[in-house]
Amino acid sequence: MQIVRALLTRLITTLITLLGAAIIVFVVIRVVPGNPIAMMLPPGATDADIDRLKALYGLDKSIFEQFVIWISNVIQGDFGTSITLRQPVYDLVIGRLPATLELSVMALLIAVIIGGVAALTATLYRGSKVEGGIDVAGGIALSLPDFLWGLALILLFGVLWPLFHISGRISPSLGFEFSSNFYLFEALARFRFDVVLDLMGHMLMPALALAIPLAAIILQLLKQSLKECMHDDYITLARTKGYSESSIILRDALPNAILPTLTLIGVQFTFLIGGTVIIERLFSYEGLGNMAIDAVINRDLPLIQGIVLIFALLFTMVNLVVDMAYAALNPRLRHA
Repeated sequence: MQIVRALLTRLITTLITLLGAAIIVFVVIRVVPGNPIAMMLPPGATDADIDRLKALYGLDKSIFEQFVIWISNVIQGDFGTSITLRQPVYDLVIGRLPATLELSVMALLIAVIIGGVAALTATLYRGSKVEGGIDVAGGIALSLPDFLWGLALILLFGVLWPLFHISGRISPSLGFEFSSNFYLFEALARFRFDVVLDLMGHMLMPALALAIPLAAIILQLLKQSLKECMHDDYITLARTKGYSESSIILRDALPNAILPTLTLIGVQFTFLIGGTVIIERLFSYEGLGNMAIDAVINRDLPLIQGIVLIFALLFTMVNLVVDMAYAALNPRLRHA
């Protein structure tokens, strides 16, 4: 019963958060300078033409009236029509969302592997030059933002040594017809490993640029948690039984040290999704972040609103799943 009550409380909090995000983005994009209608019309357009378009998109009403109309339509599943692309916002967002999710998941996997292996290695060789070198590398990785890592990867593997794809999502020469927008998962399900390799070749560089700073954060937290566990009594007991240091770290210390890191990974995953905006633009990756930049440049108000609302929904859902998973994995919270 307590779990159900906690879940209902979080769902209500999620709805309030989404409403707040919707209000903020709706108001902010309408008070900043710039007229999206003027950008759509040719230089010789008359005032009557401007008024006609304003009425068409509902921009002739007050902000409050516009918001009430928009949020009422959103509840019914209608996010409006893009001003520049003249297509339903919902279809545009859902069409680009899978690409961003695949990129984010791949970046998260890379970050977990790099950060986890580095933390385990530093713990195994604690007090040595190996740990010092890992700490220095982690500090460098954390000090540079993801877009600078993206630029560095483009220069290294796109200009100096052109080993990987640095633009697009898939090579047009493959001629593979997809039935969904989850290209990577569909290619795996249909056992088209040539397509899988091509997709991963396009995703590797942007995913690595996103993963490097997150890997450094995982390294720091997991290593600190492991170090604290290495001084506990059950670790001393395991040593007296003759287990090797690597076995003690993996079998005894890691399960107890990993819970705070799992929570951090879940929280950072939301920021990882937000970070795709710049990275997708940098690598010309056809995801939601790239579309968001175009929408902002063109002052496409309905599209901006839809993208921000979907991002906010992703953030709140991921945080909800992380909280529930942490409560399920932590016995003290589960039995509280």
